Amino acid sequence: MTGTFADAGDPRDLGQPSPTSGVTHRRAVLNTIRGSLGNLVEWYDVYVYTVFASYFEDKFFAGDEPNAGIYTMAIFAVTFLMRPIGSLFFGRYADRHGRRPALVFSVSLMAAASLVIAVTPGREQIGAAAVVVLVLCRLLQGFATGGEYGTSATYMSEAATRERRGFFSSFQYLTLVGGHLLAQSVLLVLQVVLSEEQIASFGWRIAFGIGAAGALVVLYLRRQMDESLSPVDASRRRSGSLVELLTAYPRQLLVCFLVTLGGTVAFYTYSVNGPSTVKAAYEGQGMTATWINFTSLAVLMLLQPVGGLISDHVGRKPLLVFFGVGGLAWTWLVVRVLGEVSSPLLSWVMLVVGYVILTGYTSINAVVKAELFPAHVRALGVGFGYALANSAFGGTAPVLYEAAKKNDWVPQFAFYVMACIAVSLVVYVFVLKNRAPTYLDAESRSGNGGNGGDGGLAASAAVGPIRP
Repeated sequence: MTGTFADAGDPRDLGQPSPTSGVTHRRAVLNTIRGSLGNLVEWYDVYVYTVFASYFEDKFFAGDEPNAGIYTMAIFAVTFLMRPIGSLFFGRYADRHGRRPALVFSVSLMAAASLVIAVTPGREQIGAAAVVVLVLCRLLQGFATGGEYGTSATYMSEAATRERRGFFSSFQYLTLVGGHLLAQSVLLVLQVVLSEEQIASFGWRIAFGIGAAGALVVLYLRRQMDESLSPVDASRRRSGSLVELLTAYPRQLLVCFLVTLGGTVAFYTYSVNGPSTVKAAYEGQGMTATWINFTSLAVLMLLQPVGGLISDHVGRKPLLVFFGVGGLAWTWLVVRVLGEVSSPLLSWVMLVVGYVILTGYTSINAVVKAELFPAHVRALGVGFGYALANSAFGGTAPVLYEAAKKNDWVPQFAFYVMACIAVSLVVYVFVLKNRAPTYLDAESRSGNGGNGGDGGLAASAAVGPIRP
């Protein structure tokens, strides 16, 4: 049965349990599963593009185009320009009308765009219009993804029980990585049943079609989710207001951006550029690269709840600092050495070590950001802060890496990634506070949803009750 998390009573009555305080472990598990599966399908649609890019790029660009790879990744990067716009639209919508309808809407848009890509004729049939359709569909998917991140991060943090908030919210990145892994799985299956020529001919269309089909199941599941936004927060006239976000919570927004900066650059460098580097290194060696990428990404996926659980015991800050220090030490090897390795086992180990380091950020970044904002601007604040950093730095990492390889600037790219991580590390060490009070804590105690964050906690929030 759908509804709010409160098991009884009206959340508008300040004496009754708030949505977050009334949640049980069973309901937290069920809602996390429903939200996570939608996240899985949506991020599958994001990553199926990069996984199959080498198979379909000549369907949209001339076969003799020397920059086809760069152009294909540039389209991937351009979609990130839509993420801030999507985060504004869906964040405002989710803070005013609820998390559940926003999540249903976003996955519907993502699936529709994947279906169009799957059936769009190539340049040989419709000429330059093929590229136009591809760009438009990817822009729509970027818009939807901008809404998915902030809303799902908010929902999973609110859906969690207080003592396991890190664990439950980690499933956002578990399914985000799972979407990438699922795309790799589809490639693996297609490589078993089809030839490379057949995958390039029509197999990649099957991969996009699977994402569209999976959304039908997700639409049903997401409609069964409980709503985590309380009526008292939904009724606030200022809910989801960008003006209030920028004027009342500018410091939290800046912290959200800076926390994301190094993490998003490292994520795309390790999990997109890394597998691409391995694929190029073992080209012509059957499915060696696919198995390396598949199994290493599986490790990354399974590490997420481990990281979330650890954070519930030691706090968020130690994991972020671990990521920052490890990222500075390991990035050079991932960018400069990985492509020169000829041992499959060593390649796998290098990826996995990078993923262990990356888990310090990915497993808890959703809850860290959700804890920065009160409920009535949470989806907007989390989504917009993340989208700005993700668009400017994360989504551009693959195309910058492709350009760096072409112009022999790979060392410079490695230093760029390390510099981004260093900026975030400064924030992790000197700005974030471990186990400090948060808005989510106040809401779970107060019994009036997000209003609990506007009382005594709001004043301290201005100077940063940031609890990583």
